[in-house]
Amino acid sequence: MGRNRSKSDLPSKICPVCQRPFTWRKKWADCWDDVKYCSERCRRRRSEASNNDEN
Repeated sequence: MGRNRSKSDLPSKICPVCQRPFTWRKKWADCWDDVKYCSERCRRRRSEASNNDEN
């Protein structure tokens, strides 16, 4: 059997849109390095966040 990991052991990132931390999910196992946003909502709102950074 595989070793169970506690949630605190999972890698995490900060979402550039909402500035909240999000943790690794099993569905992201193959593409964790490419994941930038915590949700579809933040992915869709990414242009709004970049506009706020420029002003």
